[in-house]
Amino acid sequence: MKEVKYIQAIREALVEEMERDEKVFMLGENIRGHAFDHTKGLVAELGEDRILDTPLSETAITGAGMGSALLGYRPIIDYMFADFMYPAFAEILIKSAHWHLIHGGKVQMPVVYLAAAGGYQMNANEHSRIQTSVFLHHPGLKVVLPSTAADAKGLLKTAIRDNNPVVFLWHKMLMVEPGEVPEGEYTIPFGVADIKREGSDVTVVATGYMVQQALEVAQELESSISVEVIDPRTLEPLDFDTILKSVEKTGHLVVVDEDTERCGFAGELTAQIIEKGFDLLDAPISRVCGRNMPIPGGYMEQYVLPNPEWIKKAIEETVA
Repeated sequence: MKEVKYIQAIREALVEEMERDEKVFMLGENIRGHAFDHTKGLVAELGEDRILDTPLSETAITGAGMGSALLGYRPIIDYMFADFMYPAFAEILIKSAHWHLIHGGKVQMPVVYLAAAGGYQMNANEHSRIQTSVFLHHPGLKVVLPSTAADAKGLLKTAIRDNNPVVFLWHKMLMVEPGEVPEGEYTIPFGVADIKREGSDVTVVATGYMVQQALEVAQELESSISVEVIDPRTLEPLDFDTILKSVEKTGHLVVVDEDTERCGFAGELTAQIIEKGFDLLDAPISRVCGRNMPIPGGYMEQYVLPNPEWIKKAIEETVA
């Protein structure tokens, strides 16, 4: 094992996959100028024909990526911020997501949609959202949201090798977080959750940066409440069985998701648990999510996005 930062683990995955397969290349906004460090130095290392800066037209970028995928390439489209994907939603959600299915499974669309997501940096509404629920609503897209450096690298390599569209969101607040990453070649399969901390009193399912917050709260409460923290890692496909098995053990569930509470992943998971495991619950399920409102700029952001205090309160009330 070696220790690297989360953003460096993403870079390692990109380099390794482009060196492994000449059909893999990147295109996107300010990637040669490396708005984030995962693309720093890639032009010098891999060549100008593999790292392509594009005009600031998300629709054009996505269309170019989809076209190259249909021709047998494996593009990684980097939007810089996930919020910038909105102008390209017709291409991402309606066209690429459905392409394989509506063509009878005869056509593949191997494209990765890569973007930094999430808040907590006071960047206001157009640089702070995490739109997982929108992607989950459209069949055909896989949705990845890693919380550690090791997961980021292993899951990104899997995403690049997938033959159909993958939305890969990485959280800006995890960018410089160090983590242990295996030496050598490895991938992490989609649809396999990871129990980040074992516990017996309450199950906390957390996504992305929320995993770190949940682990902090679990550590704080360990003398009074035993908290099991589960990271789905991929929201589609979802490892529902691991979550259900944990709820069977603890009898309590708290779902922590940075996306909005209304129509979000937390609501969907809650519905599935109620449908398939209602008798396992000893108390109502609690959701800790972003407020159903725009994300304000500056210090007001703290009143909209989840925080450890909200998580702690939800755990204590659920167990009580």
